[in-house]
Amino acid sequence: VGDGEAETGPLAASWHSNKFLDPVHDGAVLPILHLNGYKIANPAVLARLPEEELVQLFDGYGYHPVLVSGDEPASMHRKMAAALDQALDEIAAIQSAARAAARDGRAFERRRWPMIILRSPKGWTGPKEVDGLPVEGTWRSHQVPLSEVRNNPEHLAQLEAWLRSYRPDELFDDEGRPVAELLASAPQGERRMSANPHANGGLLLRPLTLPDFRDYAAPVGEPGTTATEPTRLLGAFLRDVMRANPSNFRIMGADETASNRLQDVFEATDRVFLGERYPTDVHQAAHGRVMEVLSEHLCQGWLEGYLLTGRHGLFNSYEAFIHIVDAMFNQHAKWLNVTRGLPWRRPIASLNYLLSSHVWRQDHNGFTHQDPGFLDVVMNKKPEIVRVYLPPDANTLLSVGDHCLRSRDYVNVIVAGKQPALNWLSMDAAIAHCTRGIGIWEWASTDEGADPDVVLACAGDIPTLETLAAAALLRDLFPELRVRVVNVVDLMRLQPDSEHPHGLPDRDFDTLFTTDKPVIFAFHGYPYLVHRLTYRRNGHHNLHVRGYKEEGTTTTPFDMVMLNDLDRFHLVMDVIDRVPTLGGRVAHIRQRMADERLRLRIHTREHGEDAPEIRDWTWPR
Repeated sequence: VGDGEAETGPLAASWHSNKFLDPVHDGAVLPILHLNGYKIANPAVLARLPEEELVQLFDGYGYHPVLVSGDEPASMHRKMAAALDQALDEIAAIQSAARAAARDGRAFERRRWPMIILRSPKGWTGPKEVDGLPVEGTWRSHQVPLSEVRNNPEHLAQLEAWLRSYRPDELFDDEGRPVAELLASAPQGERRMSANPHANGGLLLRPLTLPDFRDYAAPVGEPGTTATEPTRLLGAFLRDVMRANPSNFRIMGADETASNRLQDVFEATDRVFLGERYPTDVHQAAHGRVMEVLSEHLCQGWLEGYLLTGRHGLFNSYEAFIHIVDAMFNQHAKWLNVTRGLPWRRPIASLNYLLSSHVWRQDHNGFTHQDPGFLDVVMNKKPEIVRVYLPPDANTLLSVGDHCLRSRDYVNVIVAGKQPALNWLSMDAAIAHCTRGIGIWEWASTDEGADPDVVLACAGDIPTLETLAAAALLRDLFPELRVRVVNVVDLMRLQPDSEHPHGLPDRDFDTLFTTDKPVIFAFHGYPYLVHRLTYRRNGHHNLHVRGYKEEGTTTTPFDMVMLNDLDRFHLVMDVIDRVPTLGGRVAHIRQRMADERLRLRIHTREHGEDAPEIRDWTWPR
């Protein structure tokens, strides 16, 4: 890794990678820190440390540093070769000792893995001076040290001398082919770097053995009358995925696996930890398959490396903090996009994010933990690459989870709550709904197959809850009103089919949402995203989106939706404001809805919890 990245989070986190590698089963990483002194225009911090402090730093990280330093190429080649031999011998010894201990049933003590610190001048072997200013060994050698070769003869001559210093006449024949001696020194077959199957992980990929997700279903008699923690059921499914795939499936997360209700996986495996363990530690073991560390950068890097070498995994995170890896997600998505055009590059398992502890249920954390904006970041990437799923209940989450683990060459983002939530769909209904990605919930609608007066749309678990509560209110308040409830699981269905492979044709979209009736859309994230996805639709001027408006604090679940005008009473008010045929009594009812909001807000302030009629609400039909 060059100095250009030496002070970034991903590199800083990567120094800890080997601390989580099981030398019995896993491969090993040999970090090489290349200190050439400078970034684009500034000194590199580590390069300016005295050597003793530098060694102490990485010794403290748990490594055995091997130093290679100098500026004379021939001697540096010999030093580097010796350092590589030493490091590889140390790695082999650690693995051999660990495997011997495992065979004998003995505990294996953590060892110091080697790393190489390579010190060489920046711009090494390039021009030493340009226009009278020092270049080699300075920041000036970054990028283009000779910038005027087209119109400056002196620069052109320096460039020629520089390139000829590599003695190309000794390396290539008259036709530009490498000489026989050079070709003979190259590895053969899969030993070539470009042909190593570990660098083309799709060649090594084995499909996961997956249990039947239907076996983990929440029983649903009548919709919306029982509650389940959705991610807890998914955790039971993942536990058995772990058991069935003990060598090619891992879960990564920033110390949040149990917090996100996936703790059933610890019945099948532990958290991997090779450091000293205390009697009070729980589910910590050298052979664990759950990788937890409080660094989203490191979790992302682990998972990317695991997928790129032909395995499968899941990254679970608090929704607000997945933003920490925005740039890393961007690069992986771009890489996937480019590799689709390379016929020799085999598909790899998809990068799967599970975002829980989401914006609407941060009862004990607050504003700092409330941000659904990762969806906006994801939607900027190529449509062929990204998928976003907002399952409204436990059974739809199981269906979506199974689908994502089976997929290839995608980035899948699943947003699902961990708190108890109403079960809306039986497993059969959930599978059908997830297969469609979007659909009318007839049992919650009153349009009876006719054109509706208003469409209540929703995407996300809490928006779905508030939408259905609003639909129930409207039944009582306006029994003559024809209401259609549409739920969206696959966010990409909102786009036209010309923009995304999952997009709905205009005809199908118009059939669901109409072209001339108001659509009140309750959305999990920032409202703008829905408008952005649907701005080309025929009825877009009728679309009114409620979502997160950057209003948050540590408060109750219902107060949170009220702060952002996403609550059931505000949705009813939106219907009153948008449907012109409701008659003269709407003013009284609208005022009653506003009064209900005020009454319930006062209740939260006085009692510190939501009113029972809100907290214990179930579908009344």
